[in-house]
Amino acid sequence: MPLSCMMMNDSLRKDFREIRFIEGSEWEEAMNLAYRTFLQFDAASYTEEGIENFRNFVSDHALKRMFDAGSYQVIGAFAGDGKLIGIISLRDNTHISLLFVDREYHRQGVGSALFHALADYVRVKLHQDFITVNAAPYALGFYHKLGFRDVSEALTRDGIIFTPMRYDTEDI
Repeated sequence: MPLSCMMMNDSLRKDFREIRFIEGSEWEEAMNLAYRTFLQFDAASYTEEGIENFRNFVSDHALKRMFDAGSYQVIGAFAGDGKLIGIISLRDNTHISLLFVDREYHRQGVGSALFHALADYVRVKLHQDFITVNAAPYALGFYHKLGFRDVSEALTRDGIIFTPMRYDTEDI
């Protein structure tokens, strides 16, 4: 299902080109970006078990089959040269399970642009009125800035630390 390309906001890098659903041939690149960025920014807060569980998640063949079947959507942000620079994924029509932006593109509006494209899709195409995320410690400030609110205190499951959060799409 195509997303309309987002117009570039002046705060985004000049080489930022488009946001769209990734294609099957881009799956491995997207999961590699997620894992590489996780290691750079999140892994220090996790146990070895948590790091291994995250690696297993992004390399899970069942997740790829869900993607191929259309039940797990991944939206990518692409630079002008076609390089994948960020991803956001949607599970169960309302849950963000991955949001990662290449280190070189941090704090340049790419993550926010990905989120707003996803939120618009969830509200308009899927007719959902909320989005949830289990935010990593590194990402809490980012999600709060977008308007997410904590649903509970931080939790740890299988070595992965996260804070359950919710965003109401009517706030868009």
